[in-house]
Parts: sequence; structure tokens; C-alpha cells
Amino acid sequence: MADVASLETPLCSEQFGSGAARGCRAAPDGSLQWEAEERRWWRFPAFAVKPRGREGDGEGSPGPALLPLSGLQAVFLPQGFPDSVSPDYLPYQIWDSVQAFASSLSGSLATHAVLLGIGVGNAKASVSAATATWLVKDSTGMLGRIIFAWWKGGKLDCNAKQWRLFADVLNDLAMFLEIMAPIYPICFTMTVSTSNLAKCIVSVAGGATRAALTVHQARRNNMADVSAKDSSQETLVNLAGLLVSLLMLPLVSDCPSLSLGCFFLLTTLHIYANYRAVRALVIETLNESRLQLVLKHFLQRGEVLDPTSANQMEPLWTGFWPSLSLSLGVPLHRLISSVFELQQLVEGHQEPYLLCWNQSRNQVQVVLSQMAGPETILRAATHGLVLGALQEDGPLPEELEELRNRVRAGAEKDSWVIIRKTHQVLNKLFPKFLKGLQTAGWKTEKHQLEVDEWRATWFLSPEKKVL
Repeated sequence: MADVASLETPLCSEQFGSGAARGCRAAPDGSLQWEAEERRWWRFPAFAVKPRGREGDGEGSPGPALLPLSGLQAVFLPQGFPDSVSPDYLPYQIWDSVQAFASSLSGSLATHAVLLGIGVGNAKASVSAATATWLVKDSTGMLGRIIFAWWKGGKLDCNAKQWRLFADVLNDLAMFLEIMAPIYPICFTMTVSTSNLAKCIVSVAGGATRAALTVHQARRNNMADVSAKDSSQETLVNLAGLLVSLLMLPLVSDCPSLSLGCFFLLTTLHIYANYRAVRALVIETLNESRLQLVLKHFLQRGEVLDPTSANQMEPLWTGFWPSLSLSLGVPLHRLISSVFELQQLVEGHQEPYLLCWNQSRNQVQVVLSQMAGPETILRAATHGLVLGALQEDGPLPEELEELRNRVRAGAEKDSWVIIRKTHQVLNKLFPKFLKGLQTAGWKTEKHQLEVDEWRATWFLSPEKKVL
């Protein structure tokens, strides 16, 4: 009986990631006998594979059927998947692979058109003219890459989803220009140069936003692994696109209308897949558009939206042009020119930020103190958005409804009074709002708000405290 009990009592156990644990017992011959495990490929039940034991009884080491799937997972997915990445990793990567495949086929059509326009296959074409066209095209793109990185580089993290979608739409436009370029030979150089300029902007915006999304997806300080596996997936998709292109180009190259029709079909698929990929993302940090959505819902219903709901509602096409102009981290000298203006600006501000509100322009500018941390910046942005809500329709808490009536009275001189009153309201509302954000799953210790580098120090009368 003791021997039977020892056979039934597990000696040890093991598990892979967050999967179910399997125990190990002592076999009658003294060897170890492992329980059967069920590993799921991508956690889809349809891909469940059970190992086979030495005797076919479902026990022992994993059978050969599991090895190919495990090998593919090791090659193309980050180590520790799915626990080492964000929950939205798989749906995003699936749609991203679909868009990359469509883009690869469209790119082959565009490359065929450019080579045709340069003169490949034309005995009358000049090598020096083709070289000059190529050099002008490349130099234009290089300059565009530098200028765009300087102009918009600091904004790409804040609206990564919008810029990601923008980059892919611009890439489709660039390829359309390349396809149309041979039709108008007189404008060929200008057309391909413009196209390459757009493609270089795409490379900056797409690469930068891909890096920002990698930071979001990596959950175990494994950014390098996530990025490397994303590159492997993209390479595999591009290889498949190359093979399909070799079959497709001979069929459509002699018929421009068919080639253009295929391009529009692939472009439609490309844009749709991109939209689905970006919409699948659930980013748990707040940028201005997500903060505005969550705050509006909180002011109207007293509830805080969770990250999934807010990301589904976040505007992707119109996120570049918010109704309220909110500037965080502006220089102090931009807002004041006299001692009186400084005193007026500081009066009533007990938080480590100063706020100036221009009602006519619907513009809020915020000066940050040297001591301003992420929570202070989040409160300052919330304060600015609350002021913007006073000029919009919709239900508000009673204390803010009263202030909105004063704003609609049209007294410009009441701006400073309204700012001080909203400070008092936020002293009650913001702690509740912040706690609701944390409970709903938002990461409030960091943010994706666009903040400039200016900081200031000022004295608070009459205590003369320094902020």
C-alpha cells in the first residue's frame, strides 16, 4: 500500500509561463512519470496539441507533433509569449502582418513603374539621365527625413497610433505617385522625388511609432526581443509578398489599367488592415485625447473609463486637431511682461504650476515648476481640459455648471476668477479622479502628454513659499 501511495503522490511539478502545472510521479521501475500536458498554440483551442509518451499513453515527454509549433513560436514570437507581451500583442501583429503583405505587393507594382519610367528596357534611355534622376530623388528624401524628424519628432510618442496610421496612408499615396509617374514623362523626376520625400517621412514616422509601440508591448524589459521578433515576422511576410509578386507582375505588367486596379484593391486592404491593427491597441498611459475622453466621461457620469473602452473611442483620424489648444511646459516670459501680471498669474495657484486661459482662442498655457512630477503634470492637463469643458455642451457637476454659466456670460475679465475657482473644484475632484484612473487600470506614474522642457520658479505670497 505504501508503494501505491508513493506512486500517486507527485514528487515535483513544472509549468511553462502561466500555463497549467503538470506533476511528476515515480514509476514502478524507478523512472519519472510526467502527467500529460496541454499546450496551446497562441492560446487558441483549435491549436491545442497534446504530447505523447513512450508507450502512447499520453504521458512522458512532449511528442514530435508539438515540436514544429514550439519551434515556430521560438522563431517568430518573443520569449515567454504570451506573458512577456501586452494582451493586445497578437491581434495587432496579425493585422500588422496583413498590412505588410498588402504593402509589399503594392510596392512591387510601384517599383516596376519607377524602373519603367527611368528607362529600364528602353534602348534609347540614357544611363547618365537615369543616374541624375535617382540622385535627385534620393537627396530630396534625405532632406525631408531630417526636416520632418526635427519638426515632429517630439510629438510622435504622444500620438503614436495616429502617426502610425498617417505614415501608412502617406506610404500608399507615395506608391500611387510612383505608379502614375511613367504616364507623365515630363514630370517624372519631380513626381518620383515627391514620392521619395513622402516615403522618407513614412520611414521616420513609422519607425519612431513602431519603437513607441514596442515599449508598450514589452512587459518584461524585453524590448530588444520584441523588436527582433517583429523584424522576423516582417521579413517572413515580405518574403511571401516577394514570391507572390513574382507571379503577379507578369500578369499585370502589360495592362496598366489592370495594374492600377490591383493597386487600388491592395491599397484598400492595406488601409483597412492598418486601421484594425491600430484600433486593436490598448495603451494604458494617458495622452491628451485619451485623457479628454476619460475626463469627459467622469464629469458627465462620475465613472472612469477603463483603458480598453477609452482606446476604442479614441479618434484616429482627427486626433491631430483637438478643439482645445493645451500647451504644457511653456516659458514663463511668454505669459507675463510686468510685476502686476506675475502677481495676477500666481494668485490663487497653490499647486506647482501656473495656468493662463485665453477664452476667445480656447487656449490654455501651463507653466510648470521645477518640482512638477507626473502627477502634477496630469493635474495641470486635467485643469486645462476642465476649462475647455466649460465652453462645451453636456452635463457637468453642479459646481462646474455654475462656472460655465459665468463663462457664457462673456466677461473676459473673469478668466482669472474662473481659474481660481476651478482650482478649488479640482482640490475635491482630482483625488477622486486620480484614484478612479488607478483602479480602472491606467498607469498614472507616467504619461504620454506633450510637455515642453521649460520650468520656472516663483514665490507665493504672503508665505513666500518657492515653487
